[in-house]
Amino acid sequence: MTASSTFGLSSEARNLHWLLTNLVEEVPGIESVAVVSSDGLLLLSSDPERNDEARRPGAARAGGPRGSAADLATVVSGIGSLTVGTAKLMDFGTVKHTMVAMDEGSLFVMSISDGSLLGVHGSADCDMSVVAYHMALFVGRAGHVLTPELRSELRKSLESEAAGSTR
Repeated sequence: MTASSTFGLSSEARNLHWLLTNLVEEVPGIESVAVVSSDGLLLLSSDPERNDEARRPGAARAGGPRGSAADLATVVSGIGSLTVGTAKLMDFGTVKHTMVAMDEGSLFVMSISDGSLLGVHGSADCDMSVVAYHMALFVGRAGHVLTPELRSELRKSLESEAAGSTR
Protein backbone atom coordinates (compact mmCIF):
# COMPACT_ATOMS: atom_id res chain seq x y z
CA MET A 1 0.00 0.00 0.00
CA THR A 2 1.38 3.37 -0.93
CA ALA A 3 0.92 6.70 0.76
CA SER A 4 -0.70 8.01 -2.42
CA SER A 5 -3.43 5.37 -2.13
CA THR A 6 -4.57 6.91 1.15
CA PHE A 7 -4.36 10.55 0.02
CA GLY A 8 -7.71 12.29 0.46
CA LEU A 9 -9.21 9.57 2.63
CA SER A 10 -10.79 10.13 6.02
CA SER A 11 -8.75 9.43 9.13
CA GLU A 12 -10.81 6.26 9.72
CA ALA A 13 -10.02 4.97 6.22
CA ARG A 14 -6.32 5.81 6.62
CA ASN A 15 -6.36 4.01 9.98
CA LEU A 16 -7.83 0.88 8.39
CA HIS A 17 -5.18 1.00 5.65
CA TRP A 18 -2.52 1.29 8.36
CA LEU A 19 -3.99 -1.63 10.35
CA LEU A 20 -4.07 -3.80 7.23
CA THR A 21 -0.51 -2.90 6.25
CA ASN A 22 0.63 -3.59 9.80
CA LEU A 23 -1.11 -7.00 9.80
CA VAL A 24 0.70 -8.05 6.62
CA GLU A 25 4.09 -6.69 7.63
CA GLU A 26 4.09 -7.88 11.24
CA VAL A 27 2.70 -11.41 10.95
CA PRO A 28 4.99 -13.99 9.35
CA GLY A 29 3.43 -16.11 6.64
CA ILE A 30 0.66 -13.75 5.55
CA GLU A 31 0.63 -13.58 1.75
CA SER A 32 -2.34 -11.28 1.17
CA VAL A 33 -5.34 -9.82 2.96
CA ALA A 34 -8.75 -8.61 1.78
CA VAL A 35 -11.62 -6.90 3.56
CA VAL A 36 -14.91 -7.71 1.84
CA SER A 37 -18.33 -6.13 2.32
CA SER A 38 -21.42 -8.19 3.10
CA ASP A 39 -22.38 -8.06 -0.59
CA GLY A 40 -19.02 -9.48 -1.67
CA LEU A 41 -17.31 -6.31 -2.84
CA LEU A 42 -13.64 -5.75 -2.13
CA LEU A 43 -13.22 -2.83 0.29
CA LEU A 44 -9.56 -2.98 1.22
CA SER A 45 -6.63 -5.06 0.08
CA SER A 46 -2.99 -5.60 0.92
CA ASP A 47 -2.38 -5.99 -2.81
CA PRO A 48 -3.63 -2.74 -4.41
CA GLU A 49 -1.42 -3.04 -7.51
CA ARG A 50 -3.39 -6.10 -8.56
CA ASN A 51 -6.88 -4.72 -7.81
CA ASP A 52 -7.23 -3.06 -11.22
CA GLU A 53 -5.83 -5.96 -13.26
CA ALA A 54 -8.23 -8.34 -11.53
CA ARG A 55 -11.17 -6.09 -12.41
CA ARG A 56 -10.47 -5.60 -16.13
CA PRO A 57 -12.19 -8.27 -18.21
CA GLY A 58 -9.73 -10.26 -20.30
CA ALA A 59 -6.70 -8.67 -18.67
CA ALA A 60 -3.66 -10.89 -18.41
CA ARG A 61 -2.58 -11.41 -14.83
CA ALA A 62 1.14 -11.49 -14.29
CA GLY A 63 0.97 -14.02 -11.48
CA GLY A 64 -2.12 -15.86 -12.61
CA PRO A 65 -5.39 -15.86 -10.67
CA ARG A 66 -3.85 -17.10 -7.43
CA GLY A 67 -3.46 -14.33 -4.89
CA SER A 68 -5.00 -11.41 -6.75
CA ALA A 69 -7.12 -9.15 -4.59
CA ALA A 70 -10.37 -9.70 -6.49
CA ASP A 71 -9.90 -13.47 -6.47
CA LEU A 72 -9.24 -13.50 -2.72
CA ALA A 73 -12.32 -11.32 -2.19
CA THR A 74 -14.44 -13.72 -4.26
CA VAL A 75 -13.25 -16.76 -2.32
CA VAL A 76 -13.68 -15.03 1.05
CA SER A 77 -17.20 -13.94 0.14
CA GLY A 78 -18.13 -17.44 -1.05
CA ILE A 79 -16.76 -19.18 2.03
CA GLY A 80 -18.42 -16.60 4.26
CA SER A 81 -21.76 -17.17 2.57
CA LEU A 82 -21.41 -20.94 2.72
CA THR A 83 -20.55 -20.99 6.43
CA VAL A 84 -23.34 -18.55 7.34
CA GLY A 85 -25.82 -20.75 5.46
CA THR A 86 -24.46 -23.83 7.21
CA ALA A 87 -24.75 -22.22 10.63
CA LYS A 88 -28.36 -21.22 9.92
CA LEU A 89 -29.23 -24.67 8.60
CA MET A 90 -27.74 -26.36 11.64
CA ASP A 91 -29.01 -23.66 14.04
CA PHE A 92 -25.51 -23.14 15.49
CA GLY A 93 -25.60 -19.34 15.83
CA THR A 94 -23.29 -16.88 14.10
CA VAL A 95 -20.04 -17.81 12.40
CA LYS A 96 -16.96 -16.28 14.04
CA HIS A 97 -14.17 -17.61 11.84
CA THR A 98 -13.28 -20.26 9.30
CA MET A 99 -9.87 -21.80 8.65
CA VAL A 100 -8.96 -23.92 5.65
CA ALA A 101 -5.60 -25.68 5.72
CA MET A 102 -4.27 -26.88 2.37
CA ASP A 103 -0.98 -28.44 1.25
CA GLU A 104 0.36 -25.18 -0.19
CA GLY A 105 -1.24 -22.60 2.09
CA SER A 106 -4.06 -21.61 4.36
CA LEU A 107 -7.14 -19.44 4.09
CA PHE A 108 -8.67 -17.67 7.06
CA VAL A 109 -12.03 -15.89 7.07
CA MET A 110 -13.24 -13.89 10.06
CA SER A 111 -16.38 -11.80 10.55
CA ILE A 112 -15.78 -8.11 11.16
CA SER A 113 -19.15 -6.38 11.44
CA ASP A 114 -22.48 -6.17 9.61
CA GLY A 115 -21.52 -9.12 7.44
CA SER A 116 -18.14 -7.70 6.41
CA LEU A 117 -15.32 -10.21 6.36
CA LEU A 118 -11.56 -10.27 6.78
CA GLY A 119 -9.83 -12.82 4.58
CA VAL A 120 -6.20 -13.84 4.86
CA HIS A 121 -4.18 -16.02 2.51
CA GLY A 122 -1.34 -17.58 4.50
CA SER A 123 1.70 -19.50 3.36
CA ALA A 124 1.99 -23.24 3.95
CA ASP A 125 4.35 -22.69 6.88
CA CYS A 126 2.39 -19.95 8.66
CA ASP A 127 1.47 -20.49 12.30
CA MET A 128 -2.32 -20.67 12.07
CA SER A 129 -2.84 -19.72 15.72
CA VAL A 130 -0.65 -16.61 15.35
CA VAL A 131 -2.47 -15.54 12.19
CA ALA A 132 -5.87 -16.08 13.82
CA TYR A 133 -4.81 -14.13 16.91
CA HIS A 134 -3.66 -11.13 14.84
CA MET A 135 -6.79 -11.30 12.72
CA ALA A 136 -8.88 -11.11 15.91
CA LEU A 137 -6.89 -8.03 16.96
CA PHE A 138 -7.57 -6.44 13.56
CA VAL A 139 -11.28 -7.24 13.81
CA GLY A 140 -11.42 -5.79 17.32
CA ARG A 141 -9.80 -2.57 16.16
CA ALA A 142 -11.58 -2.26 12.81
CA GLY A 143 -15.05 -3.55 13.61
CA HIS A 144 -16.36 -0.48 15.39
CA VAL A 145 -15.19 1.96 12.68
CA LEU A 146 -16.35 -0.03 9.64
CA THR A 147 -19.59 1.92 9.29
CA PRO A 148 -21.74 2.02 6.15
CA GLU A 149 -20.24 5.44 5.37
CA LEU A 150 -16.69 4.14 5.65
CA ARG A 151 -17.50 1.07 3.54
CA SER A 152 -18.86 3.42 0.85
CA GLU A 153 -15.72 5.57 1.02
CA LEU A 154 -13.46 2.53 0.69
CA ARG A 155 -15.44 1.20 -2.30
CA LYS A 156 -15.25 4.57 -4.05
CA SER A 157 -11.53 4.76 -3.35
CA LEU A 158 -10.91 1.35 -4.95
CA GLU A 159 -13.09 2.27 -7.94
CA SER A 160 -11.20 5.52 -8.49
CA GLU A 161 -7.85 3.69 -8.19
CA ALA A 162 -9.00 1.19 -10.81
CA ALA A 163 -10.26 3.95 -13.11
CA GLY A 164 -7.01 5.88 -12.72
CA SER A 165 -4.85 2.88 -13.55
CA THR A 166 -6.73 2.04 -16.76
CA ARG A 167 -5.94 5.40 -18.32
